[in-house]
Amino acid sequence: MAQLSDDCFAFGGGLLAVDAARRMIAERVMPVAGVERVPLRQALGRILGEHVTAPIALPGHDNSAVDGYAVRFDDLQADRPTTLRCIDRITAGHDPAAALKAGTAARIFTGALLPEGADVVIMQEDCERDGDRVIIRPGIERGANTRQAGEDVSRGSRALAAGRRIGPAETGLLAALGFVEVPVRRRLTVALMSTGDELRAPGELLRRGQIHDANRYILAGLLERLGVDVSDRGIVRDEPAALSDALRRAAAKSDLIITSGGVSTGEEDHVRTAIANHGSLHFWRLAIKPGRPVAMGQIGSTPLAGLPGNPVAALLTFALVARPMIESLAGAALHVPRRFRVLSDFAYRKKAGRREYVRASLDGLKARRFPKEGAGMLTSLTETDGLVELPEELTQLEPGTEVDFVPYSELV
Repeated sequence: MAQLSDDCFAFGGGLLAVDAARRMIAERVMPVAGVERVPLRQALGRILGEHVTAPIALPGHDNSAVDGYAVRFDDLQADRPTTLRCIDRITAGHDPAAALKAGTAARIFTGALLPEGADVVIMQEDCERDGDRVIIRPGIERGANTRQAGEDVSRGSRALAAGRRIGPAETGLLAALGFVEVPVRRRLTVALMSTGDELRAPGELLRRGQIHDANRYILAGLLERLGVDVSDRGIVRDEPAALSDALRRAAAKSDLIITSGGVSTGEEDHVRTAIANHGSLHFWRLAIKPGRPVAMGQIGSTPLAGLPGNPVAALLTFALVARPMIESLAGAALHVPRRFRVLSDFAYRKKAGRREYVRASLDGLKARRFPKEGAGMLTSLTETDGLVELPEELTQLEPGTEVDFVPYSELV
């Protein structure tokens, strides 16, 4: 399962910028091998493994975009109503009876083939029927209300690029092109574990100083959204030998390992040391807040993302580090979260050289900061809409300043 080269990225102990970390991931984490073909109905959420070339054109023939009358544009009067004789009635799925000759029209319905000679369709609301004749108001343009063969997708063109995540719209396009099976990348297996003697699973009795493990549930949900198979390795105690054994076992059976907790510099933070002892540590501190202690490395040839223990920091660093690693391993196009310009309704001071993310709710186009700042505050995630992203060079934010807002939906 070798996905990473053996050389280090840029580990030197300093703080690494977010953009630099993402570039390293894109450059060095290689897709896992394996493309398989699955039924179209099972392709939702998978990563397209090959470019899709259109075997047919969409639409396949010139057709009507509305219910109305197909006519020859040259028969229409520019400044007064035109009267034409209606010679045909064409419904979707049926061939026209004959080509249109000068002075004739055909009743036509949405999706029906245009008869030969017709180059415009008049909406039925703009027409008046009088027996076998139709009276048409002036003012239409040539080609109006028609769909040209191949205007959506031309035959032989690239309909979808490899690396695209298949959603409902993509399945619809593939179905329209006639595909029964789809080439997709092999589904990744991600080993997930939490570290810490203080952690207990939900439902277990808490003793003094202990907490329920929330991070594993947050991260498992995020992983499942990305369509990977989650191998839940549970909680690993703060003991170097136990942690090393757990990481080696996970590396043998997974495409990626994700841990939470234990990546800082405390005496009981053993993840960083275990990575260095049993593989390579590529970086472990980012110039961000929250989430500075985040590790990227490998155990043997299996890449690892070591995320912080605080839930807010774990979610943010998953989006910034773990998600790009997953996308690179899966052969997917890297997702770039969209930012939206809004106005800050709060003042804020920060250090230069560090990118900071402030939890906020939207009130129209104003971003309201969550009143409590701690990275362990789970309600700061459930009661806000996303993050105000403050760039490295900013040191002082004043109310009314335009800022970038990233909705949680764009991150995860």
